[in-house]
Order: sequence, then C-alpha cells, then structure tokens
Amino acid sequence: MLKIQINKQLYGSNGIMDLNIKLDISKNDFVVLTGSSGSGKTTFLRILAGLEESNSIIKLDGKIWDKRKIGFVFQDYALFTNMTIEQNLLYINNDKQLANHLLKITELENLKNKMTNNLSGGQKQRVALARAMMNKPQLLLLDEPLSALDNKIKDKLHKEILILHKEFNTTTIMVSHDINEIYKLGNRVITLENGKIIEDIPTSQQPNLAKCIDIIKDEKDYTFVININNQLTKVIIPKDKLLH
Repeated sequence: MLKIQINKQLYGSNGIMDLNIKLDISKNDFVVLTGSSGSGKTTFLRILAGLEESNSIIKLDGKIWDKRKIGFVFQDYALFTNMTIEQNLLYINNDKQLANHLLKITELENLKNKMTNNLSGGQKQRVALARAMMNKPQLLLLDEPLSALDNKIKDKLHKEILILHKEFNTTTIMVSHDINEIYKLGNRVITLENGKIIEDIPTSQQPNLAKCIDIIKDEKDYTFVININNQLTKVIIPKDKLLH
C-alpha cells in the first residue's frame, strides 16, 4: 500500500492554489490521473518522483519511502540523443540481459545500435518506456507519454505498457486526457481540479454522461462505441482484461 499526503502551494490556471492530496494506492493498481490543464497533475508526479520539494508524507507498506524505486516517462521522451537505444537503457542499469528483454517486449531489438535522434516519435517513446523499467520500479509514472502519437501507434504502445505493468508487478500512475487510454489501461481514474481530488472511481464505472451505443467484437479485442456529452469515441479493451 502506498499512502500519499501532499501539500504544496503552486500557480495553477486560476492563480495561486494549494496542491492538497491525500491518497491511498494499492500495490499493482493502474491509476489514471486526469483533469484540466493547471490542476496539478504533473507537479503531483514530480513530487512522487522526488523532483520537487513539498510538505509531504509518502509511505510504502507503513514505512517512510526514502529510497524510491521509480520509473518516469516524460511527454518529451528526455532521451540521451548522443547514445544508442541500448546505451540509453544501460546508462540506468548495466544489465544487458534485462535490457535485451525490454527491447524485445518493445520491439526495438533490431534497432538497439541506432542513435535515438534518428527514431520516430513512437520508437522514442518505446525507448523511454523501456529505460524507465531498467531499475525494476515499484512505481511507474507516465506523464501523458502518448499524447503526440497517432492512434495506431498508441494502440500498440497501450499493449506494451500493460505487458510491462503486469510482468514487473509494478504500480502505475499515468496522466492522460484520452478517454480510450483511461478505460483501456486503468483500473481506477482520479480527477484533479485546482489541486484537489474531485472524483476517484474504478474504471469499470462509466462516467455519468456516458452511454455505450455499440460493441464491436474481434478475435482479440472488444471495441465499445461510447457517446460522451454527445461526442462519439471508441474504447478498445482486450478480451483477457474484460474477463478479469
């Protein structure tokens, strides 16, 4: 169990506000954090990662969490452009066996000697994801990592993120505004507004203004066509996840 109490004054979209969050997260949860711009989502992740100071108490299994094993995937990749893909991973942890395993999962095995500045956006984000897993994090933080990618690449990365989340037995917190990501990846969605939690629900519970109007089935996935506030969107969920 991860117990979080955070308080920090910061500038939000409406001026000065207090980021005031009290939250319990169970081990292996996949939490999706959403909310309007400037509501404190990225600052919350940065505080958890130890990148920003705050008045906070973070406990793991009842003990103050000082030495945090955290993986962080940024929206802008934050790769070492003067290194190859493999070197980016080994910089975090000089474990070639683990690096090769992660490169295989993310389908980068044949590109491992390529410089990262020559990669596509989807490939760069795969490198960032694999690199974040190199220290076998207890907590994986994802700050809108797929927002700049097209839907086809997103769908592929969604599957890889879920594989890594389950295989490494990690707890994941992901910031997203994409309704497909929220209900495909997360088991819990938390909405922030002006630095405070205004909603915390399991993703099995549809939004109040959402209505499923069609279900399309194929061999691997169910595609739910959902009307949200009179706007149609598609949510693709793997069959094996629905069964759980």
